Amino acid sequence: MPRPTVAQLAYGASTVIFSTLAMLLLSQTSSGVGIAVIALAALALGLLVAMTVPVPGARGAQQEAAGTAPEGERVPTAL
Repeated sequence: MPRPTVAQLAYGASTVIFSTLAMLLLSQTSSGVGIAVIALAALALGLLVAMTVPVPGARGAQQEAAGTAPEGERVPTAL
């Protein structure tokens, strides 16, 4: 499994922090169970966001494997 990039870590961490604050403020819960559920939901959301951030260079590697050139490197054909 590849290591996460700095962008993935930053997006995931900020998602956890802001979603936790938002859910705590909106739910106005004060019980320990409610806070734990919100924290787990925020961690799951942060993990989802971090894993869906596109990795730089992944698109080019996929196109090379498929045998196609990236957008900027296409050669026009003569008619």
